[in-house]
Amino acid sequence: MKEHCPLRLDDPGYHPATLLKIYIYGYLNRIQSSRRLERESQRNVELMWLTGRLSPDFKTIADFRRDNGPAIRQVCGQFVECRGMGLFENAVIVIDGSKFKAVNNRDKNFTPHKLKARQQQLEQSIGRYLTELDRADRDASLVPGERVEHLNEKIASVRKQMRKLKAIGKELANAPDHQVSLTDPDARSMATSGRGTGIVGYNVQTAVDTKHHLIVAHEVVNQGHDREQLASIAKRAKASTGEDELRVLADRGYFNSQEILNDHWPYGRCRP
Repeated sequence: MKEHCPLRLDDPGYHPATLLKIYIYGYLNRIQSSRRLERESQRNVELMWLTGRLSPDFKTIADFRRDNGPAIRQVCGQFVECRGMGLFENAVIVIDGSKFKAVNNRDKNFTPHKLKARQQQLEQSIGRYLTELDRADRDASLVPGERVEHLNEKIASVRKQMRKLKAIGKELANAPDHQVSLTDPDARSMATSGRGTGIVGYNVQTAVDTKHHLIVAHEVVNQGHDREQLASIAKRAKASTGEDELRVLADRGYFNSQEILNDHWPYGRCRP
């Protein structure tokens, strides 16, 4: 990694360690924007302590992330050296999933149920507009001419939306999981712990060592439940730790007899 100069040319460059701390802090706290990281470095006590009260501008942070992608990935992979230190001997791994919101509004995500509800809503709107136009036909004095013109524009707009929904319906029919997200195509609608709530996003699976609290493996999926994730993330954790046998703990949301059976693969096993 190389030093990055701030916007003012007379200031010295920032040490890569300082910028790396800011980047990792943003990753752990779900702060992706370089402008937000700049603000956090000026007001957040944790980050001020990490950086020694240095506050790089947003362009410096963005340039560091752009220019040092491979080096950052290598740094994040260095924890695997913990195997050589014996930190994962007789390891016990806890697996859990977390929902992360995607850059995709719920109104831009469609399922067959959402599509049908939206189509019914638009049909009702057209019905109201047509009723008002019928009133204007019977007695022109009841509805001003400007209002009639506005209603015709509304009807044309709603019919255009109906055509778009019809095209989305064809995409839904061909989608394996019968979901379509317009902004982030891979994001999926997922239920959260609150009743009647949900997000459009991703399910991040994480395996953590119970003794040293190190993240040994992670995986991003777009399934809203955890029932089919146990074997996959457990095998990733086993490969990362280098252990022949691994004990895995997970909550009942992972219970799936086939997944538990898949954990006992021929070349070593994870004990549920």
